[in-house]
Amino acid sequence: MPYERRQDLPESVRDNLPPHAEEIYRAAYNNAFEEYGHDEARGHRVAWGAVKRKYHKDDAGNWVEGPSRDDE
Repeated sequence: MPYERRQDLPESVRDNLPPHAEEIYRAAYNNAFEEYGHDEARGHRVAWGAVKRKYHKDDAGNWVEGPSRDDE
């Protein structure tokens, strides 16, 4: 099912991502869900991939915007 608001996202997403990353996740999930015939698992994989293009985990395990040191 598509997510209408960030507050509707799974707890595992809301508890870990900053607001902007949550919005990226929501938009990517909703697009993939529609594009791939309502395949929820694929929607979540696409959404995490979209977040990881813009965010990475820092040394403390927090999601932060920008490339990781490995990408530099």
